[in-house]
Amino acid sequence: MGPVRYLETGVLYRADNLARLHEFPAECVDLVYLDPPFFSNRNYEVIWGDEAEIASFEDRWTGGMNVYVEWMEDRLRQLHRVLRPTGSLYLHCDAAAGHYLKVALDRIFGQQNFRNEIIWRRTGSNSAAKRFGPIHQTIFYYGKSSKTPFYPVYGPYTKGYVAEHFRQRDERGVFQDVALTGAGRRTGESGRPWRGHDPTALGRHWQPSSYVYKKYEQITGDELGQYPLLERLDKLDEVGLIYWTRNDTPRYRYYLVDAPGVALQDLWVFQPGTEGMVYDRSDLGIDQDVMWLNRKDRERVGYPTQKPEGVLERIIRASTQKGDVVLDPFCGCGTTVAVAERLERQWIGIDISPTAIGIIKERLGKLGAAIKVEGLDYTEADLRELGHYEFQNWVIQQVHGTPTRLPDYGIDGFSFMYQEPIQVKQIDRVDRPEIDKFQAAIDRTKKDTGYVVAFGFTRGAYEEAARVRRERGWSIVLVTVRELLETQAAITRPKMPLKVAPPAPDLMRLLAALEEDVDGRPMPPARPKSARPSAAELVESYHSKRDRT
Repeated sequence: MGPVRYLETGVLYRADNLARLHEFPAECVDLVYLDPPFFSNRNYEVIWGDEAEIASFEDRWTGGMNVYVEWMEDRLRQLHRVLRPTGSLYLHCDAAAGHYLKVALDRIFGQQNFRNEIIWRRTGSNSAAKRFGPIHQTIFYYGKSSKTPFYPVYGPYTKGYVAEHFRQRDERGVFQDVALTGAGRRTGESGRPWRGHDPTALGRHWQPSSYVYKKYEQITGDELGQYPLLERLDKLDEVGLIYWTRNDTPRYRYYLVDAPGVALQDLWVFQPGTEGMVYDRSDLGIDQDVMWLNRKDRERVGYPTQKPEGVLERIIRASTQKGDVVLDPFCGCGTTVAVAERLERQWIGIDISPTAIGIIKERLGKLGAAIKVEGLDYTEADLRELGHYEFQNWVIQQVHGTPTRLPDYGIDGFSFMYQEPIQVKQIDRVDRPEIDKFQAAIDRTKKDTGYVVAFGFTRGAYEEAARVRRERGWSIVLVTVRELLETQAAITRPKMPLKVAPPAPDLMRLLAALEEDVDGRPMPPARPKSARPSAAELVESYHSKRDRT
């Protein structure tokens, strides 16, 4: 596919982000946030919303730091290309590679376009025997150029701050008194005496804040700027916006109700134990909106590196306005695109993992977002190339099932409606012994139906499933990947009608015919004795199976 001439938003791409970014037009995105795999050399587990766990992807890099940084630089160059001249980029990383990535960003974006190193507290504590506990991660913020805008974001005041600075009260509410003058002498009207006060004598000049212009118009409906400067001071005094101190110095009243809050700094650190210290919010602590996610947090969708929505909300508000385009090239569980959708920004998400795209699709669906997904239309050949866990995840997602906790003891998931066990095999010939073992797994669940999904089954596997049905009354349904692909569109409802809401797909209500007629299914022909595999074929088959599993 060649480069596109326009940018389509509201799209999730299941793809290698480097290949996809090459197809984007230049200077088409306002904000990039990326949380790439860290150089951590460890396996992650996906923890789903119902706390079931499955190993999903490896964050393992071979070849050392230089290979990792080169891999990242290729993508950063493309992200720089697609950013508008007014665009911003935020890169989320940890201490393992952060300083290497900072040097790469300086090379690509220019040292002069570095804006901030933001420190985010990622956990409550970290016990480390031979060092201080590492509890933070870093977000590097760059502008594409000096034209990159910044829209200040504010947090709530603490009770202590309000008590210290907003000490006065009148009929309009709590306020603090602020100077009406600015530093430096002026020769014009702003340097002249007013009501016996000469700012020039103090090395200052009259400089009413923009706040009093807005407040005056709010109170009177009149525009203060139309009057000469000293007359403006008279007008402000007439409506009670001038505060006269004990020594008769004029200052203006700045009301707490109009104050936006504390301008955010580059430390985003939730403070445990500060609940009740935030002004007018007894339930909040300091920086509560960027607190790390707990295991049972309502936001959690099951991704191991999921960031809180508050972190992305700060970033998106600070660097975009409604309608701007937000891109996340490592979108994981979709926090960036979900927050962008909620804040009325356009968005694009890219991730190479079909598991991730499935999670994001469901998450955005709950927000009522219009979503287009590209790259999830698989062929059998594509599915054979997936990693073991990605293939397993794909099967369970196709039937809206639930993955199992590791170790799975022969059960990879459960069907949506009836919670019946599913076993997934990424092989071509599931034989009788595998079906025999699966019986024990079904028995542990106290169910009488189970499903095995694979690329193919031997005659012995079908015969064993038929025997179990005759002798025990159980249904072991054997489903090929081809059948799953061909009948996917037919999944509409479980066999019990639901009245409360449209039912979600359930695994084998889709293949009810297979369940109801196990004995009548066509079986593979018996292998003639002359067709037995050679020793070389057996060795090749063994290595192929070992590589897949």
